[in-house]
Amino acid sequence: MPEHFLLDPDVVFLNHGSFGACPREVLEAQQQWVREMERNPVEFLGRRSAALLAKARARLAQFLGADAAHLVFVPNATTGVNVVARSLDLQPGDEVLATDHEYGACDAAWQRVCEHHGASYRKIPIPLPFAREQFTGRLMSEIGPRTRLIFASHIASTTALIFPVAELCARARERGVLTLIDGAHAPGHVDLSLEALGADFYTGNAHKWLCGPKGSAFLHARPEHHDRLHATVTSWGYAAGTQGHTGFDAYTGSTVLERRLQWQGTRDISAWLAVPAAIDFVTRPQWLAACRRSHAMATALMHRVAASFALPVIGNDADFGQMVPVPVPHRDAEALRNYLFGQHRIEVPVTTHGGRCFVRVSVQGYNTEEDLAALERALALAPLP
Repeated sequence: MPEHFLLDPDVVFLNHGSFGACPREVLEAQQQWVREMERNPVEFLGRRSAALLAKARARLAQFLGADAAHLVFVPNATTGVNVVARSLDLQPGDEVLATDHEYGACDAAWQRVCEHHGASYRKIPIPLPFAREQFTGRLMSEIGPRTRLIFASHIASTTALIFPVAELCARARERGVLTLIDGAHAPGHVDLSLEALGADFYTGNAHKWLCGPKGSAFLHARPEHHDRLHATVTSWGYAAGTQGHTGFDAYTGSTVLERRLQWQGTRDISAWLAVPAAIDFVTRPQWLAACRRSHAMATALMHRVAASFALPVIGNDADFGQMVPVPVPHRDAEALRNYLFGQHRIEVPVTTHGGRCFVRVSVQGYNTEEDLAALERALALAPLP
């Protein structure tokens, strides 16, 4: 289904997991919202935006199995992590637990916040090959008397593993420990029911596998935590019940979560308003069928390349979605990435974990078997190490 996208036909694009790729019709929906805004920006942002965003959130909440009142739009999942990290009332000696598979930007956020409060950010090794049945117990065994929160990815960025986060959240709740799940790669990639999953906080991107515009993501919080969350920018949302100097009253009567985190004056909300168009696209039967084929293509590729290099894979097929870590014997990840793009015009990330190197291949509905064959040929020719 490449005809639905604007991707360069001269590039083999196997990197949907980084910034996604937005379908033409979703971009057109976003551009229509931009044009609508520019007809009268004051009316659009000051008088209409709250109702428009509420409608978009309701559609997203339905898709995510969530209550729209517990959901708020943010620019990306890293912003969602920062909101929670900066809002948590950490004390000296407290700790935040995480796995050693977390996204580097989020690691940096937690390290900075913990250092500021005199708390510690402790990363627990999750061994490879991945043993799903041991994941939750491994983290539970590390909880101490000062553990305040467990931070874990739903789908790991470097290794593409899908972690059993519902079990983790349930066990942590039994121990009185908060959970924040980084679902950057999850929406549109795996089935989600946020209410059933039970995380205290869950943040995810709409611009990746949900095929929304860049700058579209969300933060979900259980209702008992709404009052404790604060925006990274203090603006008119903290003056609820009053009118700003422009007379805007769009957010009178909205939830505290929405007022604080979404109402920040001059902000382009077109990406958020286009999320329903993205949901319409990814829920069509032909796209869903293409995604199922993509998973089969991705795991088959992983096994073929691993066998060609006589290397083990790091998980079972069910541990991955449409994004897989293809093991390679190379040691210089950046050199291999540059080689694949520079010599073969293949856009794909190369990651490392635990001393091992992986080509993290994303197979989306627009990819073909020829795309994967091109990568196989290039890897066979790639210089070592």
